[in-house]
Amino acid sequence: MRSALLNVLIFLVIGYGLLLTGLYAFQRKLMYHPDQDRPVPARYRLFEAQSLAIPGHDTLPLFSWYQKPSASENRIILYFHGNAGTIAGRSNKAQEFVSKGFGVLLPSYRYNAGNGGEPSETSLIADGLSAYQWLLEQGYAPDQIILYGESLGSGIAVAIAAQREAAAVILEAPYSSVADVAQGTYWFLPARWLVHDPFPSTDRIGRITAPILIVHGAKDRTIPLKYAERLYQAAPEGAQFQILPDAGHADLYDHGMADAVFAFLSGSNP
Repeated sequence: MRSALLNVLIFLVIGYGLLLTGLYAFQRKLMYHPDQDRPVPARYRLFEAQSLAIPGHDTLPLFSWYQKPSASENRIILYFHGNAGTIAGRSNKAQEFVSKGFGVLLPSYRYNAGNGGEPSETSLIADGLSAYQWLLEQGYAPDQIILYGESLGSGIAVAIAAQREAAAVILEAPYSSVADVAQGTYWFLPARWLVHDPFPSTDRIGRITAPILIVHGAKDRTIPLKYAERLYQAAPEGAQFQILPDAGHADLYDHGMADAVFAFLSGSNP
């Protein structure tokens, strides 16, 4: 009996160790889901948008969609998408933005859309700063640039806004940190200490001087609401937080987020 229990214990310890090793070694494959498609914006009813390559932080060309603002609206939305799919999966939102006259720049990530390169927190934030710089070089002022982060992209938007001026910051289904979400998901592991790319947004959001809107679905099972609440608690005074009671993680625009976004942007327009 004692020998059998010892064998079971050894088996469990080895299994636990293998699980830790696998999570540590392959976490970026779990976190970043590449899609190598390069969608044409006209196929998604963005007839005035261009497909172009903007330089990443190391000059790696990043496939992007770009459309200038209308004559009546001089602001542009720099959009950082989630970890899966391509910018085409955000075309419905881009259509909403351009219908209101906003310009849009949607850069693809370095691991996506055939761009090549390897993803990491450092490289994605550096690429985001390069996209911001590209807009400055096109003649936009910081108070014309709206930083928008969806899910994974919320950590990029927060990091940029903590370092650069912006007209506003919009965070869709954000997290307090990737490390927090990982620990909540893998509660039986010391996941927080294994994360390569923690994206500690709660540590950064307090340095943002632009108006902030956080929107989250109460039924989100991918990034539960408590992580957005934690982020909001760390945000500067005046940040806005809207909870959509019937929304999950990827359907916020089916439950009124567009109205919240445009009401917020109307109030943040100088």
